[in-house]
Amino acid sequence: MTAQIEVLAQGEPPALMNVRQVARYLQLNEKKIYALLKSGDIPGTKITGKWLFPRELVDRWVRDSAHGGLLHDRLIVCGGDDPLLYGLFLQLGRNNASRALITYSPGGTRLGLELLQGGRADVSVLHWGPDSESATRHPALLRRYPQHRQWILLRLFRRQAGILLGPDIDRNTENPQQLLKRKRSQPLRWCMRQQGSGMQRFFDEALGRQQLPDTAPGVSATALSERDAARQIMLGQADCAPGCAATAAEFGLGFLPLGQEAVDLVLPQGIYFRKLFQQMLEQLQSENFRRQAARLPGYDLEHCGRIEWGMQ
Repeated sequence: MTAQIEVLAQGEPPALMNVRQVARYLQLNEKKIYALLKSGDIPGTKITGKWLFPRELVDRWVRDSAHGGLLHDRLIVCGGDDPLLYGLFLQLGRNNASRALITYSPGGTRLGLELLQGGRADVSVLHWGPDSESATRHPALLRRYPQHRQWILLRLFRRQAGILLGPDIDRNTENPQQLLKRKRSQPLRWCMRQQGSGMQRFFDEALGRQQLPDTAPGVSATALSERDAARQIMLGQADCAPGCAATAAEFGLGFLPLGQEAVDLVLPQGIYFRKLFQQMLEQLQSENFRRQAARLPGYDLEHCGRIEWGMQ
C-alpha cells in the first residue's frame, strides 16, 4: 500500500487508469503490466485497442493477492440449483485438486444474492421467472441490492422447467388440470420449494397464467434444492414438486413441462478476472460441457458465456 500512499500524495489517480498510470500506481514497469495482462492476473479491459484498469478492481486484486493468494484460490458458488452445473463444478474441483477450494451450495436465488451482497460468496446462480422476461427481470432483481453496480450478469443457458412427477402419477399427464382432477379423488402430496426459490416463483407464475385455482393445497414438505425435492419424491414423501427436466431425468422421474427459464450467473467484476473463474468459463465453452448438456434433456446453450449486464 506504500505505492498507493505515494501516488495519492501526488494527486489521486483516475477511476480508470491506462497502462502507464497503473504501472506508476503499483510501482512496476510497463512491461510487467503487459506480462500480467498476458497471464490474466491483473484485472483490465481492452476498449478500442486501449487497455484500461478500474482502480477499484486493482485495489481489490492487491488485497485478494495477499496472504499467499488465499482468496484467489477459492470459488464459492451459491444460489439456484442445477444438475448440469453440479457436474461442472465437480469437474472444476477435480481439475484443481488440492490447489483450490471450489464449493457449490445451492439454497435458492434470493439467498444466493444476499450471500453475494454480504461478500460471503463469489458467484450466485440466478433464475427468476420465464425466459421471455429474463432480460428485464434479472437486472431488475439485481438493482434491489446495493452492490449491483459492481456486478456482472452472465448467461449460462435456457432450461425446461415444470413439475417432477412421482412413480404413482401417470407419465402421460399432459397438463396441470389432470393433476387437479387427480387431487379431488386422491389428494396429491406436493413438495414445494422454500421462499426465495427461483423455481418456486416460476411454478407459481406458470400456474397463475393458466388461471388454475387452488393449485397446490396438499403441501406435505418443503425442499431446499432440486435434488432435495427429487429425493423426497423418491423416498415416497411427496408425489410431485417444481423442478427442471434434467433433474427429472437424473432421478428417473416423470416430468410435466411448463415452459423455459433462463439461468444466469451473477458475480462481482473482480471475480470475473480470477483464474478459477476463467477456468470455469473455458469449461463452459468446451465440447465436453456441451456433450454433458446433450445427455440431459431441456438445455439450450446458444448464448452460454455471454455477458448480459454489467461491464459497460
